[in-house]
Amino acid sequence: MEPSPLVIQFAWIGTSILVAGMFLAFIRLALGPSLPDRVLAFDALAIMGVGLLVLMAIATGHALLLDVALALALITFLGTVAFAINLEKGIKK
Repeated sequence: MEPSPLVIQFAWIGTSILVAGMFLAFIRLALGPSLPDRVLAFDALAIMGVGLLVLMAIATGHALLLDVALALALITFLGTVAFAINLEKGIKK
């Protein structure tokens, strides 16, 4: 089923907004004053990447991109949990 032209137009508008947000998060990743700031910026980049993949799936009609977005979200979640565990161990010492 082909999405309507209005849905495609809004998907591309959302894509451009997400790309702008990814640019800002990348700046925070590069210039972050501490490691937790950089991890949070990386997490934000990954979440926006998931949103970008979902919007691209809507605009193009390729359902495979949704599977890729789900896999990216799961990997990002596991990475964030692993960082939180390591940070907690470092604080207790």
